[in-house]
Amino acid sequence: MATTQIHLTEMESKALEEIAHQVGKTEEELLHEVVQNFISTSKQRALAERRERLRQAQGMWRGREDLPDVQELRRESDRSSLQ
Repeated sequence: MATTQIHLTEMESKALEEIAHQVGKTEEELLHEVVQNFISTSKQRALAERRERLRQAQGMWRGREDLPDVQELRRESDRSSLQ
């Protein structure tokens, strides 16, 4: 496990100490929980944002008349690979 040093304000340190006492955990345990929750939330947010970007992009090529026919491009590619 890695060791990390953080600097807290006097108010933050006191609040952390009080909360740890109230819930019966060490300050270190509370900080581990906070970091794990932050990591989990960040990953969930990134996944949700990626899904939203994909949803927004869905169908963006539909109805375009200026694009080549994909099936024809594949047939041409298949023919050229046989030569």
